[in-house]
Amino acid sequence: MQRRARYLIPLALSALLATAACGDSGSSGTGGGNASGNASGEACAPVQGEKLVLLEDDKHLQTVDNVIPAVNAQASSPALLESLNAVSAELTTEDLTNLISAVNDQRQSAVDAASAYVDEHGLATGRSGGSGAIIVGGANFPESQILANVYADVLNAAGFQATVQSVGNRETYLPALQRNEIQVFPEYVGTLATFLNGQANGPDAPAVASSDLTKTVENLTTLGTQVGLVFGEPSPAADQNAFAINKTLADDLGVTTLSELADACSDGSLVLGGPPECPERPFCQPGLEDTYGMKFASVEDLDIGAPTNEALQRGVVSIGLVLSTDPVLAK
Repeated sequence: MQRRARYLIPLALSALLATAACGDSGSSGTGGGNASGNASGEACAPVQGEKLVLLEDDKHLQTVDNVIPAVNAQASSPALLESLNAVSAELTTEDLTNLISAVNDQRQSAVDAASAYVDEHGLATGRSGGSGAIIVGGANFPESQILANVYADVLNAAGFQATVQSVGNRETYLPALQRNEIQVFPEYVGTLATFLNGQANGPDAPAVASSDLTKTVENLTTLGTQVGLVFGEPSPAADQNAFAINKTLADDLGVTTLSELADACSDGSLVLGGPPECPERPFCQPGLEDTYGMKFASVEDLDIGAPTNEALQRGVVSIGLVLSTDPVLAK
């Protein structure tokens, strides 16, 4: 499933949102044929609600994708890793969501948003021991640009001469990082481990990323060593698949976790929103059914991002697959 992407609402969805009746449990979208059963109640039928909230994945259905600094091994030093680890120790998913919102919604630049964050959290204080030029790479989406500038600001405070270089996709910037043309890059534990594993062992290699952060970092470290990379500490901040409901429904049910939602919605009235592959992917509908025992009245085909977000707000779906750092979650 494509991550860190934003989608426009297709015309078909606009019509759906305009005509769908709130709380119409049991209606089927294009994915409705894959629903696990018919609704026998209305407890968790969709309702309108502007604010969206994430539900805790308390049984660890999703693969971890915590932010982690990737460093060229030749450029690594204790002062560099100490500075990057200071960022990891502070950065939370909520912080990252708010930073993205500052850029996307409040029209701040990534440079300004990063600088304000570093100042607010005292990350430039007490840094020392650095010297020499460091290029921090940032991919071409706001989250990566913000993180790259946060890293650069903290490295500059430690005495390095750090600059940010915008780059393309992983296939472009990873070789540059390995060649020491870029020295530091904000990466994602599960995604990079999977990518490096595919390069080293082929697409059919056993999975190295899971819901176990410690084990996934261990696997990433081993794979990184083989290609000249070392890593700082992973941060609590994660950009990964997650599930959200609107706050109105969450408050009505008194739920904060997926397990609590499953218990509250045993009548089968939940309507799930997710991309076309959701009914077949283990982290989406099958995972919710097998791991949490959820039952669905229907499943609506919706792209991650604006389509799912608006469907949750308008009361078309009860629960939707989202990205954990979507700026709508900061509102």
